[in-house]
Amino acid sequence: MERQKALELLRTHLKNENLVRHCLASEAVMRALAARLGADAGLWGLAGLLHDIDVELTAGDLARHTHEAVRILKENGLPESLIEAVKMHNEAAHGGVKRSETFHKALAAGETITGMITATAMVYPDRKLASVKASSVTKRMKDKRFAASVDRGIIMECEALGLKLDEFVELSLGAMREIAADLGL
Repeated sequence: MERQKALELLRTHLKNENLVRHCLASEAVMRALAARLGADAGLWGLAGLLHDIDVELTAGDLARHTHEAVRILKENGLPESLIEAVKMHNEAAHGGVKRSETFHKALAAGETITGMITATAMVYPDRKLASVKASSVTKRMKDKRFAASVDRGIIMECEALGLKLDEFVELSLGAMREIAADLGL
C-alpha cells in the first residue's frame, strides 16, 4: 500500500488530530530505525503510521486494542509481517504472547518513545522539538511521575535492537524533528 493511501485509511478511522500526529511521529521514528537497522523503511514506516488505527474504535481499551486493527489491516491487504508487528506492539492483548521479532520490538519501543519526546517538548517554553535535547528526554525517563503513562520498560526494548537508550532517543528525536511542522512541535 502506498503511503498516501495508508494515510487516508488512517484518517478514516482516527479523527483525533493528536492521535494522527502520534502515528506520524511513530512513522518517522520507524523509518529512522529501519534505516539504522537495515530493514525496509517503507514497510516499517507504514507499521508506525497504522499501528493505532483502531484506538478510537476500541475506545482506548487495551484489552481490545490491535484486535480491530488486525481486521482492518487484513481487509486492506497489508503484509502479514506488518500486521503481526502492529498486533504485537500491544502484546498484553494477546494472551501472554511476547514480542520476539526485531520488527515487533522496534514498533513497540518506537511508538512509545514518541510520547516521552512529545511530553518533554511540551514543558519547554516554546513547545518545540528544536529546543529539546536528547539528554533532557533520558533524564526525564528516570522521573516516573513525568509522563507517568509512558511505559519506560517498553522504551528500554531499544536495547534488544542493539541501541543504547541515549542513541535511541537521539535517533527518535532527530526523526521527529524532521516532521516537526506536521506534529505541531
